[in-house]
Amino acid sequence: MHELSIAQSVVEIVTNTVRQENLHRVLVIRMKVGAMVGVVIDSLKFSFQAITVGTPLEQAQLTIEAVPFQIQCTTCGRVSKIDDGVVQCPLCNSFETCVVSGNELTVTAIEISDD
Repeated sequence: MHELSIAQSVVEIVTNTVRQENLHRVLVIRMKVGAMVGVVIDSLKFSFQAITVGTPLEQAQLTIEAVPFQIQCTTCGRVSKIDDGVVQCPLCNSFETCVVSGNELTVTAIEISDD
């Protein structure tokens, strides 16, 4: 289950980003997870909760935005949400496309209490 190693990386990112004395004040960790990354979001949240028990991040909420896989056709310009991973434009059938979104696996924000 690679969700556990991803959760460990998230904890490491937060720990390295937030000064040690403020770790007890982390309220929310926000992430973007793309559809093509192959992460089960519920498993990632479960792994995060499991590895933060008894740590300063135990009360932090992990909020994950699921990002759909989208391509843009360089022939007709259409941006399309793709469910099956095929990079063919559904409008003109061209394979001349580029990925717009869906490969993200990013910590986008860390919210800390002012107290």
